[in-house]
Amino acid sequence: MEKIQVNIKDVLSMVPQANIDSLKGCAATSLSKLVDGTGLGNDFLGWVKLPGEVSAELLEDIVATAASLRSNCEAVVCIGIGGSYLGAKAVIEALGNSFGRHNGPEVLFAGQNIGEDYLYELQEHLQGRRFGIIVISKSGTTTEPAIAFRLLKEQLEKAVGREEASKLIVAITDAKRGALRTLATTEGYKTFVIPDNVGGRFSVLTPVGLLPIAVAGYDVKALVAGAAEMESATLEGRDTSAIEYACTRNALYRAGKKIEILVNYNPKLHFVSEWWKQLYGESEGKDHKGIFPASVDNSTDLHSMGQWIQDGERTIFETVLSVEEQHHTVVIPTDADNLDGLNYLAGKRVDQVNKMAELGTRLAHVDGGVPNLRITIPTLSEKYLGQLIYFFEVACGISGYILDVNPFNQPGVEDYKRNMFALLEKPGYEKETEAIKSRL
Repeated sequence: MEKIQVNIKDVLSMVPQANIDSLKGCAATSLSKLVDGTGLGNDFLGWVKLPGEVSAELLEDIVATAASLRSNCEAVVCIGIGGSYLGAKAVIEALGNSFGRHNGPEVLFAGQNIGEDYLYELQEHLQGRRFGIIVISKSGTTTEPAIAFRLLKEQLEKAVGREEASKLIVAITDAKRGALRTLATTEGYKTFVIPDNVGGRFSVLTPVGLLPIAVAGYDVKALVAGAAEMESATLEGRDTSAIEYACTRNALYRAGKKIEILVNYNPKLHFVSEWWKQLYGESEGKDHKGIFPASVDNSTDLHSMGQWIQDGERTIFETVLSVEEQHHTVVIPTDADNLDGLNYLAGKRVDQVNKMAELGTRLAHVDGGVPNLRITIPTLSEKYLGQLIYFFEVACGISGYILDVNPFNQPGVEDYKRNMFALLEKPGYEKETEAIKSRL
């Protein structure tokens, strides 16, 4: 198997193939809108042909910059929130060692929360260590990453001096505008550009995701190549899996299945689910519409969420991520006393047991009225993760258009910010401050 595969057979007992097929004309039109730039949000479609257009020069620059940080730092902190960190985190976790053995500097994340203890403990963790910073923000003024950057920049400059610190900070920001661009120009930071026509949740294949992934020691050229393979196959019509997925999930939504649970049976995929949740939640949750994206890590969550999924309200469906081949082999040994009763598993690989847990669960859930889609990934490698990223991105665009929403804006995200700024009495928000205080 040389690419990811989508299987919908465990949906068809609950949603007829005809219902799915009836959406394929709309899906094909939606894909054309993405390619031609004729749909809603067409000023944010730079990601559609991005994998095939990433230049060799840009990739070499990213690899060289990553090599410099790797050779000069014990740790590198990636500062960003939402799409500015989730894609990189997803790939690094999927490819990395589960117990923190690093092939190079430790890659840490900040700016994705406003946790005071988190930031204190991060700064304490970095104390006495030579570290670098990758700061990611179009504006440089987004509250969470701006706070983290102010703290860590000060710490780094105190440790090594302002001039040396400037060599250890990379800014990924707007080409011309914004506070971070101004600071980077003044201080002489190495910079990369966030393309104007690529929104944050679609930015993992830009320097936003590629630089942290390269710093972690992974092959960003192979990641982009995998995405480019999926791009060409999808846009040329040789691979219709994105259309199949988008049509199936929308047919289920119309049949009353309002919640999609992304399921994995490999703990390395936890942050792939987190990235996917932002991608679909922020893209489709508009105009009081949209499938709610949730996730579970199995078999762990079978012992917590399994009961609800099996017997709870029938408003859910599952999309299962299944990894075909593992990187390592662990065989269950024989035990002479067999007190745990596991000798029937002796000689079997752990992955064989895991695969039967997956199959048994899928059968039980389908029998319990939960439709299941299955996405098979040949193995966790840069190539196949690149394929998976592009597959989910293009399917998201298609699915959003089928829902008749703009998949590329996020107007609701601004509401909490206005309230927060008013409560913090940010200059310029005096009227909002007065209004919100009257409510309290």
